[in-house]
Amino acid sequence: MIDSVPALDDVLDRLHVVALPMRVRFRGITIREVALIDGPAGWGEFGAFPEYEPPEAAAWLAAGIEAAYQPAPSVYRDLIPINATVPAVSAAQVPGVLARFPGARTAKVKVAEPGQTLADDVARVNAVRAQIPVVRVDANGGWTVAEAAAAAKALTADGPLEYLEQPCGTVEELAELRGLVDVPIAADESIRKATDPLRVVRAGAADVAVLKVAPLGGVSRMLDIAAQIDMPIVVSSALDSAVGLARGLLAAAALPELRHACGLGTGGFFVEDVADVPAPVDGYLPVGPVAPDPARLSALAASAPRRQWWIDRVRACHALILE
Repeated sequence: MIDSVPALDDVLDRLHVVALPMRVRFRGITIREVALIDGPAGWGEFGAFPEYEPPEAAAWLAAGIEAAYQPAPSVYRDLIPINATVPAVSAAQVPGVLARFPGARTAKVKVAEPGQTLADDVARVNAVRAQIPVVRVDANGGWTVAEAAAAAKALTADGPLEYLEQPCGTVEELAELRGLVDVPIAADESIRKATDPLRVVRAGAADVAVLKVAPLGGVSRMLDIAAQIDMPIVVSSALDSAVGLARGLLAAAALPELRHACGLGTGGFFVEDVADVPAPVDGYLPVGPVAPDPARLSALAASAPRRQWWIDRVRACHALILE
């Protein structure tokens, strides 16, 4: 939570908008735009996806302002276990993706991609299983209850799954599915997109909570929610730049208990980033602040029209934060 909101003009004076080219298509994009804030306490990131309207995007701006203007919390650990993240690529492309996550013992595999089949998902998951011992899948709410139950059966025919992440769209569907399958259920969108992020807990709809710093409004807000959730926490990224990933690692380090690998190793998806992202060592990433390279900020700067689009967006979201 932001203790005090800085003036809009001060935020805009500190704003850098960058366009980061990606190695593979993810969430339907090959260029990731984010706005970075060079604040008195460090660097913050505002990277709400373009389709998010100001009421939803405002939390992302609050997270960036918190990072830029407020001191960091104390931490319990300085290394974070991370999972490999496998987009909805073909099974043949899986080894190339996994090569960017040296030492990872857990992999999250995207499934339920529009235009693909359950057979595609099974082939992708099995290709990952051939290299990684622990596999979890993420459907981004893409299945009905019946489809999710069938998918759980098919995807566990050749080995176990750590959990199904957001297999269905609603809390009610998650609760129903949880009673039908033996695979643990993880909630992501049902927490970060909900007006009441604790409803999924009260409904008994999940076994694991996936929390993301930016959509929840910052590290402090995420930690506050985590303290009220009586289930294991997995901290994940929202396709963040090196600046945003550092905040995710900080949040994971500040949790009193961390039982699962976190989805914070996505820096390898970018061809170029604003700062060097260390490669995982034995499946772990270090915790620490990140400052962009000025030369990279310049080289990766978004076009003038896109910069103005982000400035207008900051104005709209800042007004909502003040309210």
